[in-house]
Amino acid sequence: MVNIEKVHGSQNSFFLLDQTLLQTPLTVPELQCLAVSLTDAHKGLLGGSDGLLVVQPSTCEGALARMLIFNRDGSQALMCGNGLRTVARYLAEKYHQNAFRVQTAEASLQVKKYPELAPGVPAFSVEIGPVSFAKEDLLFQNLHTEKIINRRLPELSSELTFTAIAVPNPHLISFVPDIKKAHAELGRLGKKLNQANPYFPDGVNVSFAQILGPNKLFVETYERGVGFTNACGTGMSATSLAFYLNYPDQVDVDKLITVYNPGGLVQTKIHPQKKGYWLELIGNATVTHQIQIPEEQLHEAEFDRKEITVTETGEQEDYLRFVTTKKSH
Repeated sequence: MVNIEKVHGSQNSFFLLDQTLLQTPLTVPELQCLAVSLTDAHKGLLGGSDGLLVVQPSTCEGALARMLIFNRDGSQALMCGNGLRTVARYLAEKYHQNAFRVQTAEASLQVKKYPELAPGVPAFSVEIGPVSFAKEDLLFQNLHTEKIINRRLPELSSELTFTAIAVPNPHLISFVPDIKKAHAELGRLGKKLNQANPYFPDGVNVSFAQILGPNKLFVETYERGVGFTNACGTGMSATSLAFYLNYPDQVDVDKLITVYNPGGLVQTKIHPQKKGYWLELIGNATVTHQIQIPEEQLHEAEFDRKEITVTETGEQEDYLRFVTTKKSH
């Protein structure tokens, strides 16, 4: 039997698998099949999830472990800020360390334990990056520009302005006056740019943001490979930087930015450097269930529930209690 966890950051939910616990680690194709099966809302476990997080031995000097991310459709993501917080917590508890580095697809990122947000709500701070505005990192085309910062793109919308930032996941961001009224447009644009299209052929994460006040936002994301999600950690981080670039009078970089989302809230910090920026994401790392499952079921990506034991941790109640005290509006 192998233990896997169901976890979430801002109710962006995942299953977490530590490959080092297996007798025979899963291959990438097996992990892709497992991600599709586990996360399915009807056929998967516990109502499914947004993705699968995989812990593997690091291949990078100085990193405690490596994190792989598989989306609901089986595709791999370069980075996942909400997921990284939960992996950071798992590794902190496994190795009894409070600050270390985790290898991701394009960088070794610093993570550290953060004070509890509320009783029973563990939190971690994670580095988000690398940050890029370059066309070659965002992989857009046919938009008649080399960089997208507070720019109208009539090919996408006759009314909205956009900023595009890779962290390294590509994000397309627009600020709207009313996030609820803009929900349908976010769905339309997110779906359009994550199907076959001439502008972002590899797809893109699309976020709409509403400014709630100085250093305060509400962000909703249509995530590449997932669809609408309760929260997107890299999306909220990239949107915080877009907030600073587009509305500098509304952002004090010496203070944290509070970012509300459909699943709760996080805080972000922008760190300007001589050449660019690095971003910090702070939020919950909640474990909702411990799952004992035979290893062969992971390889087969098929589940016999009679052989699976699920234990609730009780942490979700603590998280929901915290969220109800922090409603944005």
